[in-house]
Amino acid sequence: MEIVRSHRQLAAAGGGGGGWAGGLPTYRVAPQLEVRLEEFELFAIDRLRVLKGIADGLSRGKRPEEMEKLVKELWKAHMRHQDPAETLNKDIISHFVLRLVYCRTEELRKWFLSMETTLFRYRFRLESPESQRMLMSEFQLPYKALPHSEFEAVKEKLSQVSRTIGQSATVESVFFKVPFEEVPDLVASRRVFLSKGYAYVAMSQVVSLVVTQFRCNISKALVLTNRKWTATMKEQEKDRLTPIVEALSNAYFGPDYSQPKDAVEISLKDIDQLAKTSFPLCMRHMLEKLRENHHLKHGGRMQFGLFLKGAGLKLEDALAFWRAEFSQKVGSERFDKEYAYSIRHNYGKEGKRTDYTPYSCQKIISATPGVGDHHGCPYRHFGEENLRAALNKMGISGHPLDDIMDKVKNRHYQLACTMTFEAAHGVSCDTGINHPNQYFSESQKVLKAKNQAVQSQATT
Repeated sequence: MEIVRSHRQLAAAGGGGGGWAGGLPTYRVAPQLEVRLEEFELFAIDRLRVLKGIADGLSRGKRPEEMEKLVKELWKAHMRHQDPAETLNKDIISHFVLRLVYCRTEELRKWFLSMETTLFRYRFRLESPESQRMLMSEFQLPYKALPHSEFEAVKEKLSQVSRTIGQSATVESVFFKVPFEEVPDLVASRRVFLSKGYAYVAMSQVVSLVVTQFRCNISKALVLTNRKWTATMKEQEKDRLTPIVEALSNAYFGPDYSQPKDAVEISLKDIDQLAKTSFPLCMRHMLEKLRENHHLKHGGRMQFGLFLKGAGLKLEDALAFWRAEFSQKVGSERFDKEYAYSIRHNYGKEGKRTDYTPYSCQKIISATPGVGDHHGCPYRHFGEENLRAALNKMGISGHPLDDIMDKVKNRHYQLACTMTFEAAHGVSCDTGINHPNQYFSESQKVLKAKNQAVQSQATT
């Protein structure tokens, strides 16, 4: 690898510290390096495999101890190098490459920030106490250890908290007194003693303090990077970095389900039958409401329309599909004036000619449907009774239904959708569902395989 600076200089530039995997950087300053383009891309792909693995683990509802093991395995598989200096180089370079890739839209920034924060959290937990204290100093956290006199005054309260959360009754001697709003996760899970607006945080819990600061730093950096990319870099690097950045962003949620290479064109007469067999619950719901009301608000038209586009519905058929429904309520003339443009716009035929892609589960889950809206994620936005009824219509009941509802109660919405897929199709989905068009594509594969198996048995 061709780099200008030494390992020591790189660590300083990247804000490195700690000892696990050659150091745990804080990524505060981009290193001034020269890296070959092929390594620029390969390093980013390896890190993306780690982040995608973390996203899959979270979507499947893994417990903290399982996530810690998963992160360690993912890092060892994709980011390690025999030379610790090279591991650190790859770590820092890959982070800044992906920061460039995922700074460009709010959705991309949100996903990258969440995954990088999770990665940092579990890597920090694997550091030694000495390295953790060094990182606290590096973040310049303004907290000092609780004086012995104050510790003794609240020792009994701290012991009670320890017993409540199932920890040893022996209380640690190192605690930090911090404003309670800086450790919301610890407060929400009742893992700290609160008094007069302050939380008493044990040394074993300081990861919450550090991660909060880390997340804040990366969030600000992503916004600044986006401004720089939009203002100058995108045009300056249009022949060199821009194609790589755009290619890497297609790996946002794994395969690009927006334009599946093996997609079969679907026609108007196919839609209702496909909805019964291969549409995820969110899309089934919107089709039902469209047939019932002959109208969907903007959010529903975008979510459902782009899904149909990704599933293989061509522009001409899309216009015919929406016109057939909307004209029953608003008339054909009004449809052509007020709605046809936005459909052509989604297909890149109007305005800036942007070829829009279907919404991911992350975007759909984060939506906030208003009164009269039918878009969003049923697992998050439906009431329990309505969700049970919708799943029953899909033929899901008994233990599978109860398991799905349990995941919903614990806010594991993508895992609930994955379990719905498995119950509806009678197969396992180890990769997890993270995109409505992935659900559709995987469903079609399963049904095709079953049909082929039936035909094979018939011929024999």
